Amino acid sequence: MKYLTRTVWLLSLVSLFTDLASEMLYPVLPIYLKSIGFSVFLIGILEGVAEATAGLSKSYFGQWSDRLGQRLPFVRWGYGLSALSKPMLAVLAAPWWVLLARTVDRLGKGLRTGARDALLADEAATGRVGAVFGFHRGLDTLGAVLGPAAALYWLTQHPGQYRLLFLLAFIPGIVAVLATLLIKAKPIPASATPVRPFWASFAYWRQAPPAYRHVAGALLIFALFNSSDALLLLLARQQGLSDPAVLGVYIFYNLVYAVAAFPAGLLADRLGKRPLLVGGLALFAVVYAAATQVHGWEWFGAVFGLYGLYAAATEGIGKAWLSQLCAPTDKGAALGTFAGLNSLAALLASTVAGLLWHLQNATLAFGISAVAAAAVAIFLAVVPVPTKH
Repeated sequence: MKYLTRTVWLLSLVSLFTDLASEMLYPVLPIYLKSIGFSVFLIGILEGVAEATAGLSKSYFGQWSDRLGQRLPFVRWGYGLSALSKPMLAVLAAPWWVLLARTVDRLGKGLRTGARDALLADEAATGRVGAVFGFHRGLDTLGAVLGPAAALYWLTQHPGQYRLLFLLAFIPGIVAVLATLLIKAKPIPASATPVRPFWASFAYWRQAPPAYRHVAGALLIFALFNSSDALLLLLARQQGLSDPAVLGVYIFYNLVYAVAAFPAGLLADRLGKRPLLVGGLALFAVVYAAATQVHGWEWFGAVFGLYGLYAAATEGIGKAWLSQLCAPTDKGAALGTFAGLNSLAALLASTVAGLLWHLQNATLAFGISAVAAAAVAIFLAVVPVPTKH
């Protein structure tokens, strides 16, 4: 497997340790914030600002890496900021400070995402881009298995010790940063396209090839109905699962995702990206249609297992396909634009789904998402992709 180069391995390990650090905090952060006086409304504002920061910055920094012909500075600084944000949460509990810490974390994600994905695409051998992205997503998601498990063990042994957990999360974060220093990127030609202002970050969309807009547009429509995983976890809790059982099915979902991501990438290279994406979206439709109808940890285990297969068949493979539908010098802008728009669409999706759930019921909210996923799957299956240029 010579296509899994030193750079691909290092980037994947960096993502693993960073995700381990982030996922140590993800399940407990809302609980901690409520314990220091944050209301649900304030938590929503905090997460909204953080995600908007990441979404708006991904395209901007992606196109900047194209213009400079350099990926590594964005990768290193991006992972560095995310690592720095972890101990910041342990220093002060003031709302403005927590907002700053979360914004630093999401700015780091925005800084690195487009450049990192472009670097992976640059490293991929011809015909192996799906495998490279699948391998990266597999190790990245392994961190999402280890992180919650570590947090669960820590809080079992040290109940309520959230701030020390934030300090502990800095350790894998700094390991990730140090690993970026070992990466040596291949030289790439700089793009002749000037860097647009921050407020015009998504201008790449207008110049993108029709094939890119066709595939990215379909996936973004799906993203408008793909709400946060937190709502799926909340549904499991509402349907009778205990808190440990909810955390257990979440870990199981990430484990299935981590194990299946690389084989899914290999299949995508062999069969084509389209069949895997269509199949993944169909699985999503099944999961969201079934989630409101099942009870018990066994059934939710099956639902979250299918959800892991959906993620393995779509997350990395979508990026792999898009990286092949743009000019080589525009990979940072193309992947950053998609990642940024996807983040903003997901933010809107979660808001609307939460509102529908509140005003009507979960069945309506999840049912609409299932229908939308099925519609996008049919569109990608039957509508021809335009020529690249």
